[in-house]
Amino acid sequence: MATTYEGALPKHHEATGTEKRVILASSLGTVFEWYDFYLYGLLATIISAQFFSGVNETTGFIFALAAFAAGFAVRPFGALVFGRLGDLVGRKYTFLVTMGLMGASTFTVGVLPSYASIGVAAPIMLVLLRLMQGLALGGEYGGAATYVAEHAPDNKRGLYTSFIQTTATLGLFAALLVVIGTRTAIGEDAFKEWGWRVPFLVSAILLGVSMWIRMQLQESPVFQKMKEEGTNSKAPISEAFGNWKNGKWALVALLGAVAGQAVVWYTGQFYALFFLEKMLLVDGATTNILIAVALAIGTPFFVFFGWLSDRIGRKKIILAGCALAAVTYFPAFHLLAEAANPALARAQVAAPVSVVVDNAECSVQFDPIGKNKFDARSCDIAKSFLAKSAVSYTNVDAAAGAIAVVRVGNATFTAPDPAKVTGDQRKAAIDAFQGEVKAALAAAGYPAKADPEAMNTGLVVAVLTYLVLLVTMVYGPIAALLVELFPTRIRYTAMSLPYHIGNGWFGGFLPTTAFAMVAATGDIYYGLWYPIGICALTVVVGLVFLPETHRRNIDA
Repeated sequence: MATTYEGALPKHHEATGTEKRVILASSLGTVFEWYDFYLYGLLATIISAQFFSGVNETTGFIFALAAFAAGFAVRPFGALVFGRLGDLVGRKYTFLVTMGLMGASTFTVGVLPSYASIGVAAPIMLVLLRLMQGLALGGEYGGAATYVAEHAPDNKRGLYTSFIQTTATLGLFAALLVVIGTRTAIGEDAFKEWGWRVPFLVSAILLGVSMWIRMQLQESPVFQKMKEEGTNSKAPISEAFGNWKNGKWALVALLGAVAGQAVVWYTGQFYALFFLEKMLLVDGATTNILIAVALAIGTPFFVFFGWLSDRIGRKKIILAGCALAAVTYFPAFHLLAEAANPALARAQVAAPVSVVVDNAECSVQFDPIGKNKFDARSCDIAKSFLAKSAVSYTNVDAAAGAIAVVRVGNATFTAPDPAKVTGDQRKAAIDAFQGEVKAALAAAGYPAKADPEAMNTGLVVAVLTYLVLLVTMVYGPIAALLVELFPTRIRYTAMSLPYHIGNGWFGGFLPTTAFAMVAATGDIYYGLWYPIGICALTVVVGLVFLPETHRRNIDA
């Protein structure tokens, strides 16, 4: 039996006070970091108005995309930087650094002058702070998961690390509550003007509490033993990824587990929110409440599936969740549409919309900041109006150079030809065309927004909860599996990189990628092919190459 150091725990026992402190401190700190990270997403519209106003279209477009993507893009680099530090110096001190970095950057956003005050420096500083957040988060998760796992008994590692897995959802949930509470307390106008800063400033209190709790902890006993014996890695990055023996497991972990887990996570919690609000026309406040209810119901299942993975294995639960997602996403989202906006679902069946066009003449209808007018071609005029109206349509090929025609059921409407009308005449022609199509859509039963009275709220919550349960299946056991795949001397580095490539790139860019696919095709369900494809890949790779790890000794 391995020598027991201060803070080390026997391998089969009931939870002790030390274990509980380890789980609480690690989880609370990680909740805080996720809270900070998700505030950007929840307040994206207001942040855009505060920091990207007044610049020209090109600059605004670049900054808007950069602010959205920066935090996701740099997470793997944070994993390398802080993973290496964690394997060289220790788990405890590294995630204290990542927490401090995250807290400082988040608080600074709350006091950052707007574009109106300091000009273009404001969006540049915002993007830099978002980069700092992404780097910090890239180092936080691996440290927390490794620290908890190395304190856990062999037969409870899935259960103990599952508390870390609840933190992303709890962080999102906490951010939702603070944003909703602040908006309600001060009113929407005040919130848009200055109240949006409050959730960022509140993070300073959470930072102080989390740092104080974490500073009471001892270093991981497994790492401490390794360091005293002088067996820790001197070059964890090259040892983890510079040779095929270790590098292949990082690749297997990424493609055979984490990639699928990531897209299920972002589909079930972020894309579902986006789909409700943008595609099904449910108002934002209702959408936030519905998602919050589903999260509240589903969150305990992170712990359940972590516990279950200690008994039947990690691999089969994760791959089962990915397989279920691949098979059920289409029917689940169709059911969500029927429950949330039944009038829209009926209209799509009774009076389907199509656009008869020469697709070579069309632009991709993807405009994240809404500044492209899409009025240079008849195809763009037709498709941009349908996209802004959240109308799903199919494409029908027309002869080369043909003017676009919109069909609503049996009614047809020819779009203006921009080559023949210019200036005020073009605007008048576009307005007339849009008015005719809008009237036809209304007559066919297409609603301008979802009717709260017609919504089947119970069914909506049930579908959203199902999507969250899939998240808990794939995410609950993933930390234990990643910890068990790699040896102690390179564990922090080796597990962090595939985790953050998967969740930062495969998952983090899912909403943008899926929306671009919807915009390109006009089909509001087409974006689901992205997570379905990644899940299918993960199931195949995982079944063939991913080992079962739940009975491994991780002290080596």
